[in-house]
Amino acid sequence: MNQIIIDCGLNQDRAAILENNDLVELYIEEDKNKRILGNIYKGRVVNVLQGMQAAFVDIGLEKNAFLYVKDAIPKDMLLNKDVDLKDISIRDVVKSGQELVVQVIKEPIGTKGARITTHITLPGRYLVLMPYTDYIGISRRIEDKEERDRLKKLADEIKPDDMGIILRTAANGVELNDLKEDLKFLVKIFTKIDRDKNLGFAPRVIYKDMDLVHRTVRDLFTDGIHKLIINDKEKYDSIVDLVELISPHLKSRVEYFDSSYDVFSYFGIDSMIKKALERKVWLKSGGYIVIDNTEALTSIDVNTGKYVGSIDLEDTVFKTNIEAAKEIAKQLRLRNIGGIIIIDFIDMNEEEDVKAVLECLEKELKKDRTKTTVLGITKLGLVEMTRKKARSRLSSKIQAKCPHCDGTGKVYSEHYIIKSIEKEVKRIKVHTNAEAVIFEINKFHYDKIVNNNKSYIDQLEEKYGIKVFLTSSIDIDINDLKVKSMGKLEYIKNIL
Repeated sequence: MNQIIIDCGLNQDRAAILENNDLVELYIEEDKNKRILGNIYKGRVVNVLQGMQAAFVDIGLEKNAFLYVKDAIPKDMLLNKDVDLKDISIRDVVKSGQELVVQVIKEPIGTKGARITTHITLPGRYLVLMPYTDYIGISRRIEDKEERDRLKKLADEIKPDDMGIILRTAANGVELNDLKEDLKFLVKIFTKIDRDKNLGFAPRVIYKDMDLVHRTVRDLFTDGIHKLIINDKEKYDSIVDLVELISPHLKSRVEYFDSSYDVFSYFGIDSMIKKALERKVWLKSGGYIVIDNTEALTSIDVNTGKYVGSIDLEDTVFKTNIEAAKEIAKQLRLRNIGGIIIIDFIDMNEEEDVKAVLECLEKELKKDRTKTTVLGITKLGLVEMTRKKARSRLSSKIQAKCPHCDGTGKVYSEHYIIKSIEKEVKRIKVHTNAEAVIFEINKFHYDKIVNNNKSYIDQLEEKYGIKVFLTSSIDIDINDLKVKSMGKLEYIKNIL
């Protein structure tokens, strides 16, 4: 059974995708760091770099965005086979000081600014509108030829003049009226964008994509999802309204989870998240994989570990590699690992076994909505593949650089500690009559919370009616949270 579990908190929302009760994808959006992928801006070209065939564009963020020449050339020119892109200079496409309407296609990661494009796309439930391209596309995940032909005819019928559309995977089996309604909604959004782009000065935001909760419903809540569970009543009501609009037949699958209880703990998701941060991942057979991240690439090593098999060494190696291939595909999705990936499977002597393992890996990767490409085996016997980078890794959302080891290790971020405090306050509210509580945390997190996130503690007190006091200690582990005391407010004040 496939489920979507959404946890709405004070400082962040989290959406978990479960397949047969196993966590396969996790999305996190913080109040202070809202996702900008898909947002549309009116920007100004700051600098044109002839040697890099790119330009820096000020769109109002901390760092200037990066525009490659191929993302600045009109889409119709890109699709024209008679045009050689090598003959086109970035200086022929954009000029310093020029104002552009651009869309973010890659989030800022590390020291790099956002990557942008002038090729605007607007995603809907069943299709994607491309206002500046006269083109029809169909999701490669729809493989049935008859269905592709049917959808192509429907697309020809509804496509606006001088605009393009791509039919998404969710369009599989959908009727004409549903596509028309989706297109009507997207054209309405574009009309507003087209009007607003002429107003005001650059840099400024013109259009913001949906927040995590509603984006999850639009992009992920399909017929293949049996339940969508959320712990926020207000957002539950808005989700029901959205589902009523885009997929009425799924309305009965949306459920509200009592916010007094921790929804992620109830479904065992918190423990699965912790495992997703570990370097070593154990396989059910007793083998394991080791995942190491570097600046340039991610390396994954496969080992037989405790698994000794029951037939012979060759059989043991093959079965371990097959199991590892399935686990690697899942871990790439869960950890959101992008870029170059090198996999060191255990050496196999039989060519048929090598082929079977690669086929297994490619089959499992088809479940991944992010584009992946298996390039083959290098001369050293390593499997080389790539996965598109669109957003930050899971670890960067949950962990922070450790101040005690000069960044070589990781600790929980202050947002994770705040979430843990919220979880404990919920538990205290449900199971005790305490009016106040004292939490003891490491000084590293204490300073960050008191100086930068005190408002969340204030909101926590208001929501649950419990006074929260924080004390710091250098003796407590940096990742730990300790309930030092709780009870009547007067008693707690006296012992502080």
